[in-house]
Amino acid sequence: MAISWGTNALAATVPAAPKAVAAAATPAGAGFDCLIEPAQMVELSSPVTGLLERVTVRRGDKVARGQLLAALESTAEQASAELARYKSEQVGPSRLAEAKIEFSGRKFNRRRDMAADKLLSAQDRDDAEAEYKQAQAELQVARENREAARLEYRQQSGLLNLRSIRSPFDGVVVDQLAYPGEVVEPGAGKRAILKLAQLDPLRIRVILPMSAFGKPAVGMAASVVPELQGRGSYAAKVRMVDRIIDAASGTFVVFLDMPNPRLDIPSGVKCRASFAGLDGPGNPARSRP
Repeated sequence: MAISWGTNALAATVPAAPKAVAAAATPAGAGFDCLIEPAQMVELSSPVTGLLERVTVRRGDKVARGQLLAALESTAEQASAELARYKSEQVGPSRLAEAKIEFSGRKFNRRRDMAADKLLSAQDRDDAEAEYKQAQAELQVARENREAARLEYRQQSGLLNLRSIRSPFDGVVVDQLAYPGEVVEPGAGKRAILKLAQLDPLRIRVILPMSAFGKPAVGMAASVVPELQGRGSYAAKVRMVDRIIDAASGTFVVFLDMPNPRLDIPSGVKCRASFAGLDGPGNPARSRP
């Protein structure tokens, strides 16, 4: 889905960028029709049901990969994670079992020596040995319980993280679809919270005639001229070439990647794209300063 920017939606969020160096003007009718699109467009929703507590961004804001964008109410989940963390850090049961091992070990050694000298019955020696082995087993149980608590903490932390919505890439907020106080639910048919677009690089959809099939190749340089007044030519590279020709129109699609680090080129704009050797004399793309 293309993004249409109105009334300088990004003007307040990105610094002014110098204009592209004016390339040799593309003659009228030269090149091929194309459309500037975002590299990807996603609608972010919650994987769990909950009350939307806050949204930290607004329409038009730039966001970074991993940035917190929205959060669900999570008091109970935070308490569960904290309890699990506390259990995973407990050392008392292990220390108690170690102390029992030390004491029962000395006791068993003494009774074993006394039994060897016929000063104590074999039954007393066996009781001391059993007590010593039981203490060793208690230490093993304490260690296993601590490991189980550590795994439970990881589980609870994961559940807590599901209530935070983060950006999957560097991009721009296109729209906000849900607001704090609303209950959000997972599912394809449910309303999303935010819509994001990745605008660097931009994706250029170029329509080529069937006669050009086999000529564009991945990595080939191209020149793109947006239909914006005062804009020059921008450099792009072929990213993907369709292997299926549309029978009705006799055309196929080539996708280009065009850098847009300052986000000064909006998507949703028509353009003309040219490739050396495909539309007469090459129109060499000039890189931006």
